[in-house]
Amino acid sequence: MEEGSKVPELFQRLFREHYPEVVRKLYALTGDYAAAEDLTQEVFLRLYRNPPERLEAVGAWLHRVLTRAGYDYLRQRSSGKTLVEKETARIAAWSEGAAPSGETEVIREWEKDVVRRVLQKLSDRDRTALLLREEGYSYEEIARRLEVNPKIVGTLLARAEERLKKKYGQEEKQSDDGQSEAGRRGAGL
Repeated sequence: MEEGSKVPELFQRLFREHYPEVVRKLYALTGDYAAAEDLTQEVFLRLYRNPPERLEAVGAWLHRVLTRAGYDYLRQRSSGKTLVEKETARIAAWSEGAAPSGETEVIREWEKDVVRRVLQKLSDRDRTALLLREEGYSYEEIARRLEVNPKIVGTLLARAEERLKKKYGQEEKQSDDGQSEAGRRGAGL
């Protein structure tokens, strides 16, 4: 950063300018808003202590540091849920406000389990792209996060969605086959 009294002013300006984006990205990565706020403070503390040489590249620098901080947090979290489990739970909490019937709840839980298993079978890039889109990120933001050309994000998402659908169908078929086999064994066939 700059010398003298301009340092706090410059840091404050950068903080005000980039804080909302950093906390939003960390929340999307961790699924935990309190952790995202804590990690955002850590990111800006790193900026204050060791700023990049080129301040015009502070956005890219912040993205790189927040990504590392977020992944470090996810690795260190021992008793918490995985990103996919948190995302699934959050989406389920936003679903219907009415109390579902027992049958509806069983079906919903089965579908969440299938989606969770299918997402785990996708590549990290496909899973991240789909989850970011679900969070409402723009193609440009997804491209920056995945470190790809923004022009290919649409194709990347379409292919990831296609793989998700294919694996979902395979997972449903395996579940149906497993239930049919259990039913035959239970019937003594």
